[in-house]
Amino acid sequence: MTLQSEIIAQTNTLPVMEAFYTLQGEGFYQGRAAYFIRLGGCDVGCHWCDVKDSWDVNAHPQQSIESIVQEAAQHEGKLVVVTGGEPLMHPLDELTTALHAAGLQTNIETSGVCQEVSGAWDWICFSPKKFKKPNPAIYPVAHELKVVIYNQSDFEWAEEHAAQVGEHCILYLQPEWSRMEQMLPLIIDYIKANPKWRVSLQVHKFMNIP
Repeated sequence: MTLQSEIIAQTNTLPVMEAFYTLQGEGFYQGRAAYFIRLGGCDVGCHWCDVKDSWDVNAHPQQSIESIVQEAAQHEGKLVVVTGGEPLMHPLDELTTALHAAGLQTNIETSGVCQEVSGAWDWICFSPKKFKKPNPAIYPVAHELKVVIYNQSDFEWAEEHAAQVGEHCILYLQPEWSRMEQMLPLIIDYIKANPKWRVSLQVHKFMNIP
């Protein structure tokens, strides 16, 4: 195989950890039927991450973009959420072009740490993490800022990011699942005092669905 053909093969496939049809449990599209595509690979290193199996990009099989889109298009819900891991570790222009051609809406959930925001996205959920600084390019294009609150100091950190996104961006505070009992009352009080924010909960975990 030539170098050029190797590059083409790499851009025509993506490492898929899992793909499943469920309800979006978080953020603006909460409650909507959605097809999730979870890509392998992440170097952010959140200690509370609930999908650490996604971190190793080489642990997940490469799947052709054609087959990824064919599977996504089989479901009644036409909303596709690309997540990870950190999905922007991969070039995603070809994937979003194919998803749009199939009549599907493209949403992405990203920490924004990568140097390029590839792909044509109908909705970008930007969820920054303290463990790695986001690329400034993510701020003006984010439709939704979702900050996970693990400690009380995270409120100030959330405001730092809120000051950098566009006016159109919707602001969410979400308690980290293992700390929800402690942090949710603080979030409620904070939003009452700062009503530009909204609360996001991981309702799929309450419903015991993926």
